[in-house]
Amino acid sequence: MAETFGVPGPGKIDYYARVAEAGRDYKRQVLAALELRPGLTVLDLGCGPGTDLPAMADAVAPTGSVLGIDVEPAMVAEAGRRVADLPRTEVRRGDAHAVPLAGSSVDRARADRMVQHVADPSAVFAELYRVLRPGGLICAAEPDWDSLVVDPGSRSANRAFNRFVCSTMVRNPTVGRELPRLALSAGFEVRDVTVAAPVFRDFASADKILGLSRNTERGIRAGQLDPAEGEQWLADLSAGPFLAASMVFVGVFVKPAGGARPR
Repeated sequence: MAETFGVPGPGKIDYYARVAEAGRDYKRQVLAALELRPGLTVLDLGCGPGTDLPAMADAVAPTGSVLGIDVEPAMVAEAGRRVADLPRTEVRRGDAHAVPLAGSSVDRARADRMVQHVADPSAVFAELYRVLRPGGLICAAEPDWDSLVVDPGSRSANRAFNRFVCSTMVRNPTVGRELPRLALSAGFEVRDVTVAAPVFRDFASADKILGLSRNTERGIRAGQLDPAEGEQWLADLSAGPFLAASMVFVGVFVKPAGGARPR
């Protein structure tokens, strides 16, 4: 990922692989919520490096199809490599605000941790509504970065860290809690909303996923975290025993059978 405030980020493909491993439980929940079966056409919007495309392809085989779309060429290339030998599975480059698909052309759609990064979440949900067939459903999973809690260490440093990440590092940091409202505004019916809360008990593993060290350093350089407090907070966390958790909202939304979007 790009250098920010002079602090380099991790490589994206490696980072997404770590996220997939840490979030395997909620990802299974998302896959189950999609109710995939042979013959369905599935869109994975913001597919990243394609970690989950093979599982979706297996679920709709032999007559269904899966399309992964991502805006970043490196992600498209890696995802394409992963699915090169899978029949009826394709990866394309595309913008979530203007999905390169005809209207009412897919039965299922997944948006996993991608709405947090887009410029206009409402426009993305409008596109998901457009491309989904009447009666089809989407499953969206998004974090709430303001919900991050860690122990041990200063609670004020934890809150300052969350404020910095939410104000500076993530475009839509609390979009998880906004998913039902976004879906309703786009015309979807809300079938279900649940919360997953991945728990980390090892500082080194959590640091790689949550960016505790690198974002604390960025916050200090940006003048939003007190240097002494931030450094002491990291020292306390790394000394352990350690625990961290944050919420991931998982929403299941259905396009009404009539397919008419409310005005």
